[in-house]
Amino acid sequence: MKLKFTSHAVEDLKRLRAFIAEHNPDAANRISKRLRKSIQHLVENPQMGKVVEDLPEARDFITGPYLVRYIVIGETVIILKVWHGKEDQ
Repeated sequence: MKLKFTSHAVEDLKRLRAFIAEHNPDAANRISKRLRKSIQHLVENPQMGKVVEDLPEARDFITGPYLVRYIVIGETVIILKVWHGKEDQ
């Protein structure tokens, strides 16, 4: 399996990191690394996320307080969106 990020998902990761870095740059680095490592697990187990009710081809993977929306096409896991659970979707 391969892992790809949409440009939207990349911007989400940058936005989340920048928000945390405003208050604690060290925490931003730690959380960013932890989040990327968690997302990497989807390569080994792409079905671990819960099917999205309104979008049956998409899944939501919860890692800590973050949600990762993704789809699987062939041998590729595509990350669509990443957000904090307290954010509006």
